[in-house]
Amino acid sequence: MKKTLVTGGAGFIGSHLVDRLLKDGHEVIVLDNFSTGRPQNLDHHKENNNLRIVKADIAEFHAIEQYFDDIEWVFHIAALADIVPSIKAPFDYHKSNVDGTISVLEASRTHDVKRFIYAASSSCYGMPDVFPTPEDADIRPQYPYALTKNVGEQYVMHWGQLYKLPVISLRMFNVYGPRSRTSGTYGAVFGVFLAQKLAGNAYTVVGDGAQTRDFTFVTDVVDAYIKAAESEFCSEIFNIGSGNTYSINRLVELLGGKVTYIPKRQGEPDRTFADVTKIRKYLKWESRTSFEEGVRIMIENIDYWKEAPVWTPQSIADATKEWFKYLPDSVKS
Repeated sequence: MKKTLVTGGAGFIGSHLVDRLLKDGHEVIVLDNFSTGRPQNLDHHKENNNLRIVKADIAEFHAIEQYFDDIEWVFHIAALADIVPSIKAPFDYHKSNVDGTISVLEASRTHDVKRFIYAASSSCYGMPDVFPTPEDADIRPQYPYALTKNVGEQYVMHWGQLYKLPVISLRMFNVYGPRSRTSGTYGAVFGVFLAQKLAGNAYTVVGDGAQTRDFTFVTDVVDAYIKAAESEFCSEIFNIGSGNTYSINRLVELLGGKVTYIPKRQGEPDRTFADVTKIRKYLKWESRTSFEEGVRIMIENIDYWKEAPVWTPQSIADATKEWFKYLPDSVKS
């Protein structure tokens, strides 16, 4: 049994990680301010004495530092996500994703944690030139969310270099699964499509739907986090991906239902596809859940999205009208 701490543990990925840690017999402290995380995601653990949930803002060092005493593993998942809000409120994203990361790093260093695992984002690659995309590809963040997550990663690696904090950064590609966000922000495709399916509406497919994404199932991602924590590697960066890439057209085919096409957005990559050679070699990890099986599980859990906003072509256009307004001409076609 290890004493572990998960920031953002009431969120999508964080709550699945908490499930796994508790199943494996560890003690878990969750730090979450519930800005996007949902307490209901952990309701099934209410009677588990190995779980402690603390409402706290990770950017407030003096408010969170006390919870790191005797902690062995720290999983830093908490962050503000999504493109549109980061363009509209970059200061908020810097506070959460950069200041928050430094705060968690310092609390971990102060209390000599044994492992620090950072949830990084593949959005750092921007519009990559190479597919599958390796960890040494050019870093080209296109909007504040991607930038702040990458700056956070740089701080993590610097704390590993300077202070010898045992850190690992995991760059996640398109993670999906039950409990993915249902907030009012236009974002992840699964949340959009599942709410539309429940409402009997057509799926709003961007462009011609031929664009592909490296969809990776959340429990496979959690397995990578555990393997990283159990490993002896330090100051390494790993991609987490499915080993494949799938079109949006294939997704709607598996979901079943009508489709309506909306204009392609400039600045969005046509493809995301992780090179997972390194994580396979070092951590002996690979995704095990097929895309077909993952989508089936999502449909089985579709009631989770009953309260999610139902997006229409017009509401999407309104929400994303400033999406790529500030991107440089070099990423516009």
